[in-house]
Amino acid sequence: MEFSAKQIAGVLNGRVEGDAEAKVSDFSKIEEGKPGTLTFLANLKYTHFIYDTQATIALVNEDFVPEKSLPETLTLVRVANAYTALAQLMTMVDRSQAKKPGIHSMAFISSTANVPADSCYIGAFAFIGENVKLGNNVKIYPHAYVGDNASVGDDTILYAGVKIYDNSIIGKRCILHAGAVIGSDGFGFAPEGDKYKKIPQLGNVIVEDDVEIGANTTIDRAVIDSTIIRSGVKLDNLIQIAHNVEVGENTGMAAQVGISGSTKIGRNCMIGGQVGLGGHIKIGDRVNIGAQSGVLSSIEDGESVIGSPPVGVREFFRSSLIFRKLPEMYRTINQLQKEIEELKKIKK
Repeated sequence: MEFSAKQIAGVLNGRVEGDAEAKVSDFSKIEEGKPGTLTFLANLKYTHFIYDTQATIALVNEDFVPEKSLPETLTLVRVANAYTALAQLMTMVDRSQAKKPGIHSMAFISSTANVPADSCYIGAFAFIGENVKLGNNVKIYPHAYVGDNASVGDDTILYAGVKIYDNSIIGKRCILHAGAVIGSDGFGFAPEGDKYKKIPQLGNVIVEDDVEIGANTTIDRAVIDSTIIRSGVKLDNLIQIAHNVEVGENTGMAAQVGISGSTKIGRNCMIGGQVGLGGHIKIGDRVNIGAQSGVLSSIEDGESVIGSPPVGVREFFRSSLIFRKLPEMYRTINQLQKEIEELKKIKK
């Protein structure tokens, strides 16, 4: 598809500087700009690339002031926020390229399932179980599985190999990437002598609206009641969420986060990669947890922590300066101890 600078500015409520009829048909990074592409400048450390870019159109913030001449072939579209404007454009293009509705002849759909055939896409070898309810414009890619009594809301996408266990509830406008597993058994075992007895997991998983779940992320169903992922949550690839966890609205997690059972996480939190959260604790609203932190106790609203056990970010980085000096400090202490011993001998 091809768009002019004038059309792009119209969509983004932006302002054109240069050739309003300049046309682009693809995107490019500003350091690798090519003719016929649209690029963007949001991070100031990349500013020097804009003076040599070969891209045809660049999205820039409204307050961007060039320090020298820009390429004659470059047209600017000024917007309030170049990064969010780019996301808006890419979303529009992505939707225009979405797969057309249709149900593949090799998909299996139970006779008791409620599937709006006129708007849904269901790929080859997908499985739709008994009493499943699909909303309008749902897209289910090949080899996905939707178990009995599950429901999937309007405009949700299940990519190839997604597994939705029985009784799970998926909201509207969600995106589940390849290999995500929703509703698998929680890790529940009771010691019985030298062995473990499995505790049945009788609950389900509820994923509310506008949630994105990364590839190979797993969310366990509750022992009783529900594991709940609230609206707007964004989960990266390779995340493990245990039974009876609740994740608050608009919280984001990076890859390899692990959350133990019955932990409650508040709204608008940011959790870095490889963070581990212990069980039965509460993380407040607007909490930031740095990468590789190990959290074993509750955290109050608004705190920013890092480390294992976690401490305040400023305290952690002050401590990190000391960590590097520990070998030298150890040698100094040993030398002082020897000198003290020598002094004691002299006094005797």
